[in-house]
Formats: sequence, structure tokens, C-alpha cells
Amino acid sequence: MTRRRALPCAVLLAAALAGYSAILPHASGSPAGALNGTFRAQSNGDWAQTNDQYRNEATVIATWTITTTCTDGNCTGEVHSDQGWTAPINNQAAGEWHIKRPVPDWETCPDGTTVAGNQLYRFYPVDGTTGLVDDTKSAMFAGRDITQGPSGGCGINKPLVISIPFQLTRIN
Repeated sequence: MTRRRALPCAVLLAAALAGYSAILPHASGSPAGALNGTFRAQSNGDWAQTNDQYRNEATVIATWTITTTCTDGNCTGEVHSDQGWTAPINNQAAGEWHIKRPVPDWETCPDGTTVAGNQLYRFYPVDGTTGLVDDTKSAMFAGRDITQGPSGGCGINKPLVISIPFQLTRIN
């Protein structure tokens, strides 16, 4: 590529990356601080993907009580769900909150046995009107609810992965 063509391409690439970075969460702990309170958690099964293919799943709505503390931008804590489980929560460097928990007997195999899965909730604060990333004290969060079974589960050498859009809304 000649210098004459390289410069406009570089300028376009830089502009595209600058625009893209504006929609991502900032790379700094939790700007809004600790996440505490009671929340409505909803996994929207209408837009679920099973191994990257759209397939309807049940919509799940739960009430969560979240308690976190922050030290030097590192936030950790615990989530209690009205579905009977408790799991750790932490804030990642990209500004996303993560909750990881095991799901016993998640996948039922053709022979009637079951396989456990691992569930990951990833979410970040968004503006309730625009849906854009909002690093202030937002009352709404958006992300994904991803559950994955082990490779080899049910005798199939491919893990079952279900990814569902997720929304968390503050109740109080």
C-alpha cells in the first residue's frame, strides 16, 4: 500500500476505534462504587442462543439481594437469589460485574443422567432511556447470562452453551 493510501486508511481506522471505544465500559473498576440493594434480574429467553443458534428458552425472572464493598476500585461481595442460591460477585477491570455459580443437574442427557453447568452473569450499567453505557449510579444494568456444560457431557464432545440477554433493574 502506498503512503498516499495508508494515511487515509489509518485515519479511518483511528476514527472507527475511537467511536467504538465510546460505547464500551470504561476500564476502571466500578466508577459508581459498590453495588448494593434489591434488584429484579431477568434473563430474556426470547433471544436465547444455543451454541450460537437462536432458540427460544424460558424467560427467568428473579429477585436478587446484592451486597458489595469496594477497596481501591476493587469491588467484591455476594448475591442472594430468591431462587435459593448464593454466589460471589466482583467488578472486573472493564467495568463489568461478574457472578459465577455452579448449576447442578443443568443438562439432562438422553439416557436420563444429568450434567452440571457453570453459569456466568456479565453486566454493566446502562442508561434506562438510551441503553448506552452509563458509569454513574445507574439503576439499570444490561449484559448476558451464559451457562455452559462440560465438553463430553452426555457423551457429546462439544459443550452445550446457552447465552441469554440479561437485565438487572434496581427495586430499592
